[in-house]
Amino acid sequence: MDDALHRLGLRGETELAWAEHRASGLRLARVAAQHRGGYVLLSSAAQAEPAAEPAIIELRADLSGRLRRAVAIDAAAGPAVGDWVAAEFHGEERPSATMHAVLPRSSKLSRRAVGRDAVEQLVAANVDTVFLVCALDQPHNLRRIERLLTIALESGAAAAIVLTKADLCADPGLARAELAPLCERGAVPLHVVSSVDGRGLEELDIYTSVPRTSALIGASGVGKSTLINRWLGHERQAVSAVRDDGKGRHTTTHRELLVLPQGGLVIDTPGMRELGLWRSEEGLQGAFSDVAPLAEACKFRNCSHAQEPGCAIHAAVATGALPPERAASFIKLQQEQAEFDRARDGQARVRARQADRRSPRALHRAERKS
Repeated sequence: MDDALHRLGLRGETELAWAEHRASGLRLARVAAQHRGGYVLLSSAAQAEPAAEPAIIELRADLSGRLRRAVAIDAAAGPAVGDWVAAEFHGEERPSATMHAVLPRSSKLSRRAVGRDAVEQLVAANVDTVFLVCALDQPHNLRRIERLLTIALESGAAAAIVLTKADLCADPGLARAELAPLCERGAVPLHVVSSVDGRGLEELDIYTSVPRTSALIGASGVGKSTLINRWLGHERQAVSAVRDDGKGRHTTTHRELLVLPQGGLVIDTPGMRELGLWRSEEGLQGAFSDVAPLAEACKFRNCSHAQEPGCAIHAAVATGALPPERAASFIKLQQEQAEFDRARDGQARVRARQADRRSPRALHRAERKS
């Protein structure tokens, strides 16, 4: 395995998928960023002699015509930050590239696109661990954390909760105790850290000291960029001045894959105000491991957990075995997913009818031309 590609997180399953493209002269690269003008890739530099450090190059890239047409049909078919791609390299002094194929993903962090019906927005790909970042200088929103956890676990990656700004909290233990039941139910690690005094950062070394990829998600101002700057050892990610209320302004405007000096890789993401679910069946099973089995035990398979007799969730709430807030959160997310599935199916039917109408027209034009 190429040392530079290994440093970028390449593993065996991706190498196997890459084998069919190698013979055609394409090269393997990983998507580091996406901008309006194109993409930034990271790859291995061709070296005549072995080097002490793996030689990683950065190059601008765009899509091939075939891949561009696929993206026009399905945006999720295009490259996302963290993806491995097969690309054709051009030039030597200032190399660029054309991406021809996106390799299969080991995980896919997605959400429902803001303001659009039934459209998937890829946040990051090939992530090993998703950090749910919350700040201790702000009130906790357990329902939002449950939503974040559902999205993270649905991706296929592992999840961990990171509570930042411990230096600004008089008693971080209270927050830890509040979140402990949630973490225990889903076997999710919980870390309390401070990027200012270094408290708890050593707990994150298991994620950042090996060539595995972590992604940080959370609201604006929770300290994601400050944490990354601490890992990098310099101010790479911009953080605006602290406001009068003591809160920093998060200024990340795009997703970016960064290679950390200690061995890991991390994807920073802009703060997300809206977190619509895309697909969440497995995520709900993981984030609500105490509620999901109850839903399966309901008398009716299509139980909405409202007024139906034999609802196991309401029975558990009535006996005190399940907190009502926890039950309400699960039901809300499940209903949101059901409504979204109906909207997505409806859009699929509309697209199918449009395609059926276009087909006879295309056939008629072809017959006239012949």
